[in-house]
Amino acid sequence: MTISAAPARSVLEEACALAGFNPSGAEPVRIAENEIWRLPGKVIVRIARTGQWQAAVREVRVAQWLADNRVPAVRALPIEQPVEAATRPVTFWHELPPHENGTVRDVVTLLKLLHQLPVPDFPLDRLDPFVRVAERIEGATSLSEDDRAWLRHRHAELREQWEHRPTGLRECVVHGDAWVGNVARTAGKPPLLMDFERVSVGPPEWDLVSTAVKLTTTGAVTEAEYAEFCKAYGTDVTEWDGYELLAGARELRMTTYAAQYAATRPKWRTEAQYRVDCLRGRAEPRPWHWKGIM
Repeated sequence: MTISAAPARSVLEEACALAGFNPSGAEPVRIAENEIWRLPGKVIVRIARTGQWQAAVREVRVAQWLADNRVPAVRALPIEQPVEAATRPVTFWHELPPHENGTVRDVVTLLKLLHQLPVPDFPLDRLDPFVRVAERIEGATSLSEDDRAWLRHRHAELREQWEHRPTGLRECVVHGDAWVGNVARTAGKPPLLMDFERVSVGPPEWDLVSTAVKLTTTGAVTEAEYAEFCKAYGTDVTEWDGYELLAGARELRMTTYAAQYAATRPKWRTEAQYRVDCLRGRAEPRPWHWKGIM
């Protein structure tokens, strides 16, 4: 089974009718857990999964809150949204000009702005580092049952440790998935923060760990880049007593994400198995060299 653009077009058309947009000429940008479409007129349509209504509401509210606080970020269109089409929440956004992924420096610059803001007066969930991990493990059918049982055990172990995590920095609003792929760099303008699906309240270390594991786990960030990141933020999360816990949670998320896709996309099966092998001690020592999924 592969995910194609065809099944969501009817959802797109229904959502556009509800919101007052013309879906003619719509083009798929990215078809994954969430489906992203581009409309003529520089409008981006985001179709979320069934059951994610509250998350979609939160994304739109967060976008407006960031705009009110002058944090550079993608902007939701000023319309009544989300709308619901075929049980799926759909939101509408301003399209960005041509852009590329941000840098490690861009990530820390935006995190400092975000983490300094007071918690807003609309509801935000508490941070859960293990959102969808259980579902991803059950859906990782390309893995052996032994590997999936190990992942379940690791998940339970980390959840237990999370409940007794060490005290760290003052809790604040966190992005939840802060990495260079969720920062857009456009010509001549400040970098922009994107993807507010996991914005919540919790320890800021969770956002910092996203970059730290790129050094300690995957080697995608150089020591010089990471040193600049720490200097700009003012702390090195790898020196915190809870680092191994949060890094372990990140590694588990990255592994189960790959395994979920490998179940329906055979080209990712080698990568998913490699990540499991790394976690289980069947590969070379860290840092590993994980390939990007999607």
